[in-house]
Amino acid sequence: MEKKIASELIYDGKIIKVYKDKVICENGNEATREVVRHHGGVGVLAVVENKILLVKQYRYPNATDTLEIPAGKLELNENTEICALRELEEETGYSAKSIDKIAKFLPTPGYSDEWLYIYEAKDVFKVENPRACDEDEEIEVIAMDIDEAYQKVVSGEIFDSKTMIAIMHAYINKSKS
Repeated sequence: MEKKIASELIYDGKIIKVYKDKVICENGNEATREVVRHHGGVGVLAVVENKILLVKQYRYPNATDTLEIPAGKLELNENTEICALRELEEETGYSAKSIDKIAKFLPTPGYSDEWLYIYEAKDVFKVENPRACDEDEEIEVIAMDIDEAYQKVVSGEIFDSKTMIAIMHAYINKSKS
């Protein structure tokens, strides 16, 4: 296990903090670690009439449009289930009577402490007066057949990791429901 011996805050932003840490490695050598601190995020697999609710949006860091499950960042110490239901409603206009966690994973463990949680929405329903999206979000909701979504993962057209995990889960479990 590495032991931190010094830490310097490099950037203190709205969504992330970046640190430059000095550590002692198990072999006794000293090393530098650049670490992104992030509160984490959630994603929601919501299926309506055998169609997965996806959102199409432009992602500035990668300069591309993505197809993703509804998702968002956690506030500090926020309950992941409450965040998941909020994001589902804000981004799609749907909610669910309950949700089950299907995955918890580290998307980029080499430089970030971010955890992502994926939930599956159960008993999905349209909300009469849904919460609005964030002011900086331009989202198009797309309901896509599970088989088509799976093929887009296989072909590389869907490349967001949380969405790939959710679609694979839906594809594997569609015959069980």
